Amino acid sequence: MDDYQALENLLFSYAALVDAGDFEGVGALFAEGAFVGSGGTFRGAEVARMLRDSVIVYEDGTPRTKHVTTNVALELDGDTASGRAYFTVLQAAPGLPLQTIAAGRYADRFTRTAHGWRFTERRATVDLVGDVGHHLRPRS
Repeated sequence: MDDYQALENLLFSYAALVDAGDFEGVGALFAEGAFVGSGGTFRGAEVARMLRDSVIVYEDGTPRTKHVTTNVALELDGDTASGRAYFTVLQAAPGLPLQTIAAGRYADRFTRTAHGWRFTERRATVDLVGDVGHHLRPRS
């Protein structure tokens, strides 16, 4: 597998893990890096905790979402890389028809380790917000 495909797989793994409700798995993706969003900067287990505390999970163990990652652009420089991509989040929850609830962009930095490519930093910016009342817990 070439580096571009490995990096794309990492990007898509993030989306698949969030949609599966595997927040511990998402946290593992950031064990050597940081996730930066509107709620602050989180690393490793902090990412998992942030997701557990903020995302509603349904009886099937998932948030009933599909994160669609598009417009992927990657730039490699030896053992480091950067990338950007768009995301669109769809949700169909009980009592809620399928709809787009958010869209935005990622700015990513990566490092190649002995175990493959890892996130160094992911900056998530939400540009458009729909009805997230069935997705996010109210902030206290």
